[in-house]
Amino acid sequence: MRDIRVQIERFDPGEELARLEALGGGGVASFTGIVRGEGGLVELLLEHHPGMTAKAMARIAAEAERRWPLLGLTLIHRHGPMAPGERIVFVGTAAMHRGPALEASAFLIDWLKTAAPFWKRERFADGREAWVEPRAGDAAAAARWDDQG
Repeated sequence: MRDIRVQIERFDPGEELARLEALGGGGVASFTGIVRGEGGLVELLLEHHPGMTAKAMARIAAEAERRWPLLGLTLIHRHGPMAPGERIVFVGTAAMHRGPALEASAFLIDWLKTAAPFWKRERFADGREAWVEPRAGDAAAAARWDDQG
């Protein structure tokens, strides 16, 4: 089972985990990303190109399925305006054992952060706005999987 969504709507991680648990495996792993409110942030706006984003997320999912024996995976990424504290991304995996579920979940979020085309703009309480530049730490996290494929 592969479920990939890019949406404006909020999501419930509990519901997503229940779907993965219903697949009958012995391990379910997940990551939920939340908008941080550092430095007076009042809004994070995510933009994307639907066709490019869908293709990139499908490639990332296919690579995880190639590397690990997964029963299912869920990738949800929101777009549009979000306030601090809102959920922005969900990655969930199900497998017969915990190892593949945990590893695939880590792989998916690392690659999603660097290979899916989303553009982020921050807006602050003092009126400043800034586009978010890629972080070197995100690229390094994704690169650790390069020699493990």
